[in-house]
Amino acid sequence: MNKSRIALVVLVTAALLGLAAWLLWPQPAPPKPEPVSQPVSGPAVTATPVPSNDPPPVIRHPVQAIEAAEPAAPKPLPALGQSDARVQQELNSLVGRKNVLTFLLLESFVRRVVATVDNLGREHAAPSMWPVPPTAGRFATLKRGEIDIINPDNGQRYVSLVQFIESVDAKKAVQLYARLYPLFQEAYVELGFPKAYFNDRLVAVIDQLLATPVIEDPLAVALVDVKGPIASERPWTRYEFADDKFQSLAAGQKMLLRTGPVNHRRLRVKLLEYRKLLTKAELPATVKP
Repeated sequence: MNKSRIALVVLVTAALLGLAAWLLWPQPAPPKPEPVSQPVSGPAVTATPVPSNDPPPVIRHPVQAIEAAEPAAPKPLPALGQSDARVQQELNSLVGRKNVLTFLLLESFVRRVVATVDNLGREHAAPSMWPVPPTAGRFATLKRGEIDIINPDNGQRYVSLVQFIESVDAKKAVQLYARLYPLFQEAYVELGFPKAYFNDRLVAVIDQLLATPVIEDPLAVALVDVKGPIASERPWTRYEFADDKFQSLAAGQKMLLRTGPVNHRRLRVKLLEYRKLLTKAELPATVKP
């Protein structure tokens, strides 16, 4: 596995400001992106709005329904392209400056969170858009007869991150997300969804992750053969699940499976907590409480 953080921190950072994810097992040939996001760095590309008579999107999970914090005079929000300083200030207050510097990438943070949350529900989650830096260590496997399995010790790489996720005050994080929500919605429209509602997408992706089964037995993996004259310098980045049932899951679901059953269960508890704070809607039939 390439050096990366668990994609699921994205979900937490997206709850901090839109919950988000981390940890990618790179695919041998990433598919074409469905919507193309704006570059993270460089001048923002602006477009002239086109008038439309289309009705606004139907909102399933309105942010206005989120329980607000104690009444206070709201601060005016900055423009999306100038929001990094405000976001850093808010995150420092929520989780502490040291944790912010350790776990998050603050440049174009809102755009990164929105793109990553959306991609978690798709086939591929581009690491260039993650709101988190790489982590040390390699994806490890073991031989079991003729097959490779994920090394049970691989989950130890993510223990400190899981502990950080569990330490975040979910209620305060979601309230902060609600206060800054216009920035997330603007980034979602910019990403290519002018008629959709980001909080609806966030809840849908969380439900998809919650539907991922916890697999107790070791998972078989296979090294993808990449033909070419130049040998790969990082072969551990080319593993995929041997079982098509798992390999065909969305990027975020595969990320959860790779963390191992212990971390998966702990992260699932936190996801349920965020989900209850984000919406009062019932869980879908595919999700067991």
